[in-house]
Amino acid sequence: MQAVTKTNFQFPKQKSFYKGKVRDVYNIDDKTLLMVVSDRISAFDVVLPQGIPYKGQVLNQIAAKFLDATSDIVPNWKIATPDPMVTAGIYCEPFKVEMVIRGYLSGHAWREYKQGKRLICGVPMPDGMKENDKFPKPLLTPTTKEAVGHDEDISKEDILKHGLVSEKDYNMLEEYTLKLFQRGTEIAEKMGLILVDTKYEFGKANGKIYLIDEIHTPDSSRYFYLDGYQKRQDAGEPQRQLSKEFVREWLMEQGFQGKDGQVVPQLPDEFVNKVSERYIELYEKITGDKFVKTPAANVVERIEKNCVEFLNK
Repeated sequence: MQAVTKTNFQFPKQKSFYKGKVRDVYNIDDKTLLMVVSDRISAFDVVLPQGIPYKGQVLNQIAAKFLDATSDIVPNWKIATPDPMVTAGIYCEPFKVEMVIRGYLSGHAWREYKQGKRLICGVPMPDGMKENDKFPKPLLTPTTKEAVGHDEDISKEDILKHGLVSEKDYNMLEEYTLKLFQRGTEIAEKMGLILVDTKYEFGKANGKIYLIDEIHTPDSSRYFYLDGYQKRQDAGEPQRQLSKEFVREWLMEQGFQGKDGQVVPQLPDEFVNKVSERYIELYEKITGDKFVKTPAANVVERIEKNCVEFLNK
């Protein structure tokens, strides 16, 4: 399987093209978006040199499943999935913030906590916690949504002060985020997992708020295995997790953290295959479905054909 790391289509009525860290987004007539989920992988807000086979299919199919499973909470942008690596949806104007929500002291929050910080995005974190402990209640820790470079932590107060989101809309985003996280937590628990933290993105079309982009995927979320969680915490052992964190950890071992002047290391083939297997494992673990690998030949041509057929309907 050749990883799909770039696309360059010209669709009928295409108005613009946006290349994100992982997604290639085609704007069709300011009405429909075709989002191709590539096999690119990013960490520390940097796109790594190699793609991960089947990663795009995994992310797209998990997101499609969870968009359907949460559509009673908040309207979402999805119209159809014309290809295993593509979602077609409503063209929305995205909000300039990402809604990050954390149930446990892990990842970025832990790195801040370890340095002695007890405020994250203006939200207090209790004293006396250790890595991967559960917060008394989930913390909302939004970030700015930067087109280039690192997203930055931001408080609700600063979001409103700078007019990034109106107060009325922000209150809705908070409400949706808490409800989505609760639903995601319940679904994960049924599958023997803990949804540790995640992020949601929202946009607006015709004055209505929609959930956009991906949801509850290993790129946007961190999962622990539920079985043995407490035992490992009590023993001070690392948690078994299904997320991109192990890629970040591998990069840190190579001396890379996305800082200025650091060179992105090449990923060995063996590690690329391991990452691919980890994504497939997470797909099967969280959806309960067997992952079906799409045929490896002519993937880019297949994507183009399926998208054109969808647009011609």
